[in-house]
This record gives sequence, C-alpha cells and structure tokens, in this order.
Amino acid sequence: MLGVAFGSIVSGSAAFAQAAPVQDQAQTQTGQSAPEEGLDDIVVTAERRSENLQKVPLSVGVASGDALRAFTAGGDDTLLALSGRVPGLYVESTTGRIFPRFYIRGLGNIDFYLGASQPVTIIQDDVILEHVVLKSNPVFDVRQVEVLRGPQGSLFGRNTTAGIIKFDTNKPTNDFESRASASVGSYGSVSLDAGVGGPLIKDLLSIRLSTLLQHRSDYIDNAYAGVSQDSTATPRKDAMGGFDDRNVRVQLALTPGERFTLDLSGHARWYDGTSTLFHRGALKKGSNDVSAEPRNTVSLDEGNDNPQSYNTYGGSARASYDFGPATLTSITAYETTSGFSRGDTDGGAGANFPIRGVANGFGQSQGQIRDLDQWSQEVRVAGTPGGRFNWQLGGLYFDNRDITDFYQRTFFLTTAARNPNNWVRLHDVNTSWAGFGQVSYELMDKLTVTLGGRITEDKKRTQLLKTVQNAAGVNQYPTNFRRDVTLKSTKPSWDASILYQASPDISLYSRVAQGFRGPTIQGRSAVFNSDFSTANSETILSWETGIKTRLLDNTLTLNATVFGYRVNDIQLNGNDVNGNGILFNGNKAEAYGMEAEANWKPVPNLTLGAGLSLLHSAIRDKTTEVQICALNNVVVCTPSAPVRAVPGAFGTTYLVKIDGEPLPNAPEYNVDLTARYDQPLGNGGRAFIAGDFNIQGYTRFVLYKTKEFTANGNFEGGVKIGYAAPDDAYELAVFARNITGEKNLKGVIENYMAAVFNEPRIIGVSLSGKFR
Repeated sequence: MLGVAFGSIVSGSAAFAQAAPVQDQAQTQTGQSAPEEGLDDIVVTAERRSENLQKVPLSVGVASGDALRAFTAGGDDTLLALSGRVPGLYVESTTGRIFPRFYIRGLGNIDFYLGASQPVTIIQDDVILEHVVLKSNPVFDVRQVEVLRGPQGSLFGRNTTAGIIKFDTNKPTNDFESRASASVGSYGSVSLDAGVGGPLIKDLLSIRLSTLLQHRSDYIDNAYAGVSQDSTATPRKDAMGGFDDRNVRVQLALTPGERFTLDLSGHARWYDGTSTLFHRGALKKGSNDVSAEPRNTVSLDEGNDNPQSYNTYGGSARASYDFGPATLTSITAYETTSGFSRGDTDGGAGANFPIRGVANGFGQSQGQIRDLDQWSQEVRVAGTPGGRFNWQLGGLYFDNRDITDFYQRTFFLTTAARNPNNWVRLHDVNTSWAGFGQVSYELMDKLTVTLGGRITEDKKRTQLLKTVQNAAGVNQYPTNFRRDVTLKSTKPSWDASILYQASPDISLYSRVAQGFRGPTIQGRSAVFNSDFSTANSETILSWETGIKTRLLDNTLTLNATVFGYRVNDIQLNGNDVNGNGILFNGNKAEAYGMEAEANWKPVPNLTLGAGLSLLHSAIRDKTTEVQICALNNVVVCTPSAPVRAVPGAFGTTYLVKIDGEPLPNAPEYNVDLTARYDQPLGNGGRAFIAGDFNIQGYTRFVLYKTKEFTANGNFEGGVKIGYAAPDDAYELAVFARNITGEKNLKGVIENYMAAVFNEPRIIGVSLSGKFR
C-alpha cells in the first residue's frame, strides 16, 4: 500500500516528489518572503549549539513562528496545528486543548490518563515540560519550532524514544522591536499573538512582554431532552465548543558584561473551555463514514456540557558565564498547574442508543489536578564552538509531584447497578537524575564524527490516598490490591553519527541511537476497584541515513531521510477482561520509512514547498490480546482478527491478538503542499495569494484492525489573500482554514461507536505587523 501511495503522491505533486522544509513553507503563508535571489539559511540548536540545519547530522524538521501563526489564525490550538506540517509528526487529542498527544515516526501514546508518560518530550526555551497538562502550554510569540526525530536520549534524556519538539520564543533585545498578529473569524473566533520589547537600561537590561489571547464562542447545540441520572434536561443551543485561552509571558535579559548573561522568564495561563465532544453512534457497524453525523449537534445527558478549566504558572532562570575555553550554563525552572476536565464519557444519552432494544445507561468522568509542581535543574559546560573538536558535558535533576482526583460514574439501566467505587485520589511522584556528554571531531577534511552518551535514573511512585463510594461514602478498594507502587530504572542512552560534506551544497549523514522511556504506573484503574497497572521501561534502537542539499543557485533545498527502529518492551494501553483501562508491556514494535523535504523558488515572486513522510509499523507480539468494541455483551464493530470471548465481572469480554498490527495514530503517509505568489506594486508593497494543503494516509486509531476505527485520505486546506505594505510594515489579509469544510475523523470511543472530529471551517480577516 505504501508503494501505491508513494506513486500517487509523486504523480500528484509533479515537481515535488519529495517534501519541503516547513521553515520555508512558513514564508508561503506570511508577508515575510524569502530573499529575492535565493532561500534563507536555517539555523537550529538541535545539538545545544547554533548550527546550520544542512550541517546537523540528524533529521530535524523546522517551522518558523510566522508559519505557526498562519496555521492558527482561526484560533486553532497552537500545538495541534503542527500535525502533518512537519514530516513524521502527528498530533491529536481526545481530551480537549489541555492534553495533546504527540507521535513522531508513528511512536506515541494513546493513553488519556493524567499521569501518562509520552515518548515525545516538549521543550520550551530549554525547559522540559513532562506532565501531559504542561505539554499543552500554548506556544506564542515564538521564533522557531524544531522537531528532532528519533531517540534524543543523549542530550535531552529519557522519555524521548520518539524524539522531541523544541520551541524557542522571541527574546529581549537591546533595541526596541515589536510584532503582533490579530484575527477575527467564524464562530466569534478571535486570536491575538503579540510581543513587544526593548532596553530598560541600554546594554544592561532588556525586557520582552508577550501574550496570546484566543476566544471562540459556544457553537455546538446539546439536543438532549430527558432525564439523566441527576436531573431533567432540555435542549440547549450554543451550549459548548467555545473557549477562552489567555496567556502572558515576561522575559528579562541581564548582560552586565561580555561574559555573563542572565535570562529570567515567567508565564501564566488561564484557560476555560470545552473538553472533547464524543459524538455517540456517529460510526455505524461496518463503515468509518461519519458524513451523516451533524458536526454542531450532540446529545449529552451527563457531564454538565463538558467544561474544562486549568490555570498554569511557571518561571525559569538561565545563567551563562563564558570562561573563554568553555561556557558554563545553568537552567533552573518551576511549573505548577491545577484544574479539571469533565465529560460525558459514553458520548451521549444511553436511553437514546439502546442495545437489543434496551437502554444501556449513563456515564461521565472527571479528572482533576488539585496541585502539580515540577522542578528541573540542568547544568552543562561546553567548549567554545568552532574548530575541529567540540564537546559538552552536563547533568540534570527533575522532580514532578501531583495530587490528582479521578471520578467515574457508570449506571447500567439494564441491571440498575452502579459502579461501586467511583472516586479516588492519587499522589504521583516522578524523580530523575542524569549525566550526559557529547563530543564531535572532524576526522579529516569534510568528515565529522559525533558521539553522545547519557546515564539516567528514573523513579516513579503512585500512592492511593483516598477512595470513596459515592452512594454510601465508604472505602470500597479491595484490601489485597496495591495502594503504594514504586518503579525505578537506571539505563544508558547513546548515539553515534557521521557527517560527510561532499560539497558546500551537499551533506550526507548516518546516525544510530539508543534511548529509553522510563517505567510507568497507571493508577486510574483504582476508580473501577481494580489494582494499579504498570509497565517497565521500553528501549529503542534506531538508525537513519539522509542527504541535505542546496541546489540551483540556492533556489532549491531538497532533504531526505530513510529510517528504521525497533522498540523492545513497548508500553501499550488497552482494557482488561473487566473493561478497565490498563497499561502493559508488549514484546516489541518495528517500523521503517522515509521523510523528505523540499522548497523551491523558481522565480523571485513564487515560493513552492512540499513535505512527505512514509511509514510502515508493526507490533510484534504473538501472545498479547486486547479488548475490542463491545457493549452489554454485544460486539458493535467488525474486527478482522479471530475473537475470543471471556466471561468477566461486567459480562462477556471479547479479545483479539494484535501481532502484526500497525501502531495506533501512525499515518502510513502524510503530504503537505504550500505555495505563495507575491505581485510587487508600484508603492513598494505586494499583493499576495498563499495556500497550504495537507493529506493524511491510512491511520488506525486503536490497537486492533476494524473497518470503523480508521481514517484514510483526511485532508484540509487553507488559503490567504492579502496586501503586504512596503518593508513588511504590516499585512492585511482574508483567510480560510479548513476551507472546504472537511469533517475528518480524528479519534474514537470504541464501545459507543463515538467519533471525534477536526476543527470546523473558519473564515476571517487578519492583520499583522512589525514595529522597530
């Protein structure tokens, strides 16, 4: 199937058989076009030092801040908007804007548990954001996004078996400068992304203030009329779907001399909105067609219209001193958050979706972080870059502690039975320390070898603090189940790469890397009176080989990478025979594929780009079985593998084996195409038209194969038409996101045949500018 997909993509994209760097794609969406005679250099910090992208011996995808702001002009989530825009990167969420899940080269984690770990680490301004809620912190006034594909364990640590996403914001400068992007659009959507800064004391102290304000009005109707478990409800128009996301950041840069710098940063987020809406019954047995389901209407009998609210605060101090031969850097950071998400977990009124003619009950859940605190301290020393030999050494200490409440209510009308234990409080502690180093040496002219290594100890502990049975108010958790679980793992990570500079415009590289994801504990099972589930560390060994080129007098860049990896003891998520969500280790998973990026400026006023990723992945485990789609002892979907029936506490459970199945949320291919044409005007300004288009190949949402829980050919397009003033002083444009109004399937709840959709079409007007 990959071969067919590749052939169709090549024929469909003509000159762009291979894909484009998103850094330059960004310029097809904004007023900041590339130099008239060629393309800009791209500088990255993938190896903790500034380097030209074309000379970095690993696969890095780059998106500029202008690109990201263009994709989110309609108020879209700043993180979800990256999905598919960088080859190999996929992002999704079934828990609203608060809990995005990231996948690089198909490797990620579909678990929605608040304590879940992910194999993709998020780093903002050199600060690790580990907890799933902290990873949702929006990026704004951002300068550049770097996606480092493959294990990054040497320099960036555990839980990077898939890679990292690195955000670098605009920093304070010694001269006044500011920028702002504002837009208004459909459904009352409003977005403002702005930053302003300059010197407070010339050559000594500078400041930058940044903000992101996003709003959307409620636009989804709740059509339910009837009796829920608690109350009587009437239909309500515009009951949910909106949000208010308010963010602010202040940065100070102190430069008392040429050798010492101190950067201080503080930020805050206040978010109120709607958690993910599940459209119950949108999927019909035997088909993944959701065209008949209305996007803007649901029928929820529980969940109080799915509210979601979080407040997050954080700060960091980055101090650096240049000793001459080496530079010492210290990064101290703190993050804290609290809030909740509530939702109708079965996606609709149980009485409205009977099984065998019998109403099947109500259900809702709530996850609440009462308090979360994350501390991190990194110290590293690096030799002065340049010359044939470069080196760096460092250490990291990480500490995350949170207290989380989980509430789950299920009421079965057929048996008048209530879930006996539906409220628990958990205390999670995750500590980690590491020592790391990297050396790079030019063995001979044009040939450079890089070696990196790290030793990491990762320790996790989960305690059950309290359980309450809602009706009687008594503790029901079985005495033979564990209430306090600790896991610890100490493992090495390493990488080795070689870069050959065949010419000033062509680089060849190969890289081998090993990394690991720390052990994980899932305490959510306690809400169902079940024991904690755990998974030991997973390890990955990967390889990649690539080429990076600049051609045709610097008017064409063409980069391509082939890769493969094996994950041993892969951490997976499924359900047990009683229907409880559990965490477990599979035997292994294997994958191979390619990514390619291209950007072409055939004439000064036209910039074209394309991005392509191809992936084949497979779980290798001949014994593991997972629970499939069943409700009230009825299989509601069409699994392709043989089904085994097992009696359980809540009726019969149906299991299938997953050997040979692809990883979930791992698209077989993804294509991103962009174009921009600028028409110079007599006053020195430009009229322009820009467009972008993304198509996603076959994607499985669950661990097992069915006809229903898949997507194939999802696509979205955007267009922007406007005027850019002389010297890019400002830009005024009309835009459309999801211009064709596609209703794409993005996630599912299996038992209830429930669907999650993409964002609606947003049409609006934008104004952006820079002032110096």
